[in-house]
Amino acid sequence: MEHSAGDTLKIVLLAAAVAGLLAGLGLAYVMDRPDLAATTWVIGVIPVLAALLVEILRSLARGEVGLDIVAALSMTAALLFGETLAAAVVAVMYSGGTFLESFAEGRARREMRDLLSRVPRTATRHRDGHLEDVPLDQIAPGDRLLVRQGDIVPVDGTIASVSAFLDTSALTGESLPVKLAAGAAAMSGSTNAGDAFDLVATKEARDSTYAGIVRLVEQAQSSKAPMSRLADRWSLGFLLVTVAIAFAAWWFTSDPIRAVAVLVVATPCPLILAVPVALVAGLSRAAHYGVLIKGAGPLEAMARARTLILDKTGTLTDGRPRIVSISTQIDIEADELLRLAAALDQATKHPVAQAIVAEAQQRGLTLPVPQEVRETPGEGLTGIVEGRRVIVGGHGFVVGQVDAPAVDHPALSTGSVLVAVGIDGKLAGHMVMADPLRDGTHDMLSGLRRQGVDRILLATGDRHEVAERVTAGLGLDGIRAGLTPDQKVLLVLAERKHGPVMMVGDGVNDAPALAAADIGVAMGARGAAASAEAADVVLLVDRVDRLGPGVEIAHGARRIALESVVAGIGLSVMGMVAAAFGYLTPVQGALIQEAIDVAVILNALRALRIRPAAPKQMCRGTSASCM
Repeated sequence: MEHSAGDTLKIVLLAAAVAGLLAGLGLAYVMDRPDLAATTWVIGVIPVLAALLVEILRSLARGEVGLDIVAALSMTAALLFGETLAAAVVAVMYSGGTFLESFAEGRARREMRDLLSRVPRTATRHRDGHLEDVPLDQIAPGDRLLVRQGDIVPVDGTIASVSAFLDTSALTGESLPVKLAAGAAAMSGSTNAGDAFDLVATKEARDSTYAGIVRLVEQAQSSKAPMSRLADRWSLGFLLVTVAIAFAAWWFTSDPIRAVAVLVVATPCPLILAVPVALVAGLSRAAHYGVLIKGAGPLEAMARARTLILDKTGTLTDGRPRIVSISTQIDIEADELLRLAAALDQATKHPVAQAIVAEAQQRGLTLPVPQEVRETPGEGLTGIVEGRRVIVGGHGFVVGQVDAPAVDHPALSTGSVLVAVGIDGKLAGHMVMADPLRDGTHDMLSGLRRQGVDRILLATGDRHEVAERVTAGLGLDGIRAGLTPDQKVLLVLAERKHGPVMMVGDGVNDAPALAAADIGVAMGARGAAASAEAADVVLLVDRVDRLGPGVEIAHGARRIALESVVAGIGLSVMGMVAAAFGYLTPVQGALIQEAIDVAVILNALRALRIRPAAPKQMCRGTSASCM
């Protein structure tokens, strides 16, 4: 695992504190040299106390008052009045807690580093009858570029070929590839889903669509309010109680050792240790269900979310076209129509054709090898399958080659894709392709409402009629369609008046909104790297219903952390009162505090056994997304 400079410092401080404590114990009780033991304990405490004082000054400069002040007071008082062993114990407890919290952050974020991994670094440019690979920053408006199949469009431009098929789902939320004619505008960040085509650049890379989205992400992250630690929200009250009891003990007894004992017992290790233990356990438990939460702060925020905003394509829907219905016009079975169409579609890489082939294979249909295949880019295919002439493509393309009138099919007005099939010169039938709702979505949303989510909205770049059709029956509180990336950010900011906002998305166009939300959740299995980087939570499996268990685990871990805090503080206050009345020495107070720490940590570890309700979506076949 990689460590930052801050993480390395925390490791060094913990090692110094532990080494000082153990070495001093050896000198005091094995070699009978209490004088050297005291010096060793001081040496182990000084680095921790110095780093702690620097952190306190930084916090105060930011206007923050944290629990670190109590730990600094207890170590300083113990050293001033010769209670060096007590100081060493406190130093180990404090440095251990801060290291554990840092470990939680580093563990969750180590694989989410490259925001720009989707951005192409070079482009292929036509120059003097040859092709050359050039860096993006050398592309100027007017340059003619070649965009190969599967390539990402490097800059905004216009189509210079007869046509092009672009997958814009990562940018606009449109789940099905879009056919663009010559002269049409193409956005950077979209993917070439068809044959290679030429593009004439209209903007430089830094001014193009994808670069603008990246800037939105950076702005949203920089303006996002930092998440406060759960422990810090208890700090001021606990600090005042501690100082009041310690001052009273010294004032009424004139014995400074009693004040030291109070401060040692008051060292807020139930907060410093129990909270990160419970939250780290929650992070581990969530990861078991395929939910990567990037630290304790996001886990807390996930439990407090009151508004949920969902993207459509690739989030509520699978993001890939599927056959939703098959109708026949001649005397032929639906499966036979599908088999012949899929057999011909094996000859093309078009996404719709691949979906038809996948459906036929899932139904166990045997697909023969097609012969004499001819493809009209953007229109369809013709060929021979088992001696029969088959045509598959758009309705207009097929009708133009068979003896049949045009049909005003209802699917054309619902945002679905209509695929026509002709067999032996006749219109044989239609297949309606759509991006249907993911299984288990309704149950997941119902479960989230039970977990405290009051508002659920859809935010998509797709058309409003398509969004309404797909989400019918989900009981959403609102649909916002046709949104650009910056409009999604504005929606997130506007919804904050109802409480913390959780945003779920998968595309590049979702990344700014994910960064701006109180808790951003990305579909990481097939989603864009930019959205995974901008998000606070990543669903590692391609199932949005894992969000339910993730939220339930966040609630459970936070509840257990609060239980540990309340129990630990209650026991600490009892110990402080006992120390104030002289029933505990500083060392005894440190040992009792250790016992309290063990008790609350064991309670915090219960977060490892949280069992959320299992998603009702069942796995199909041997899908890798099933866990």
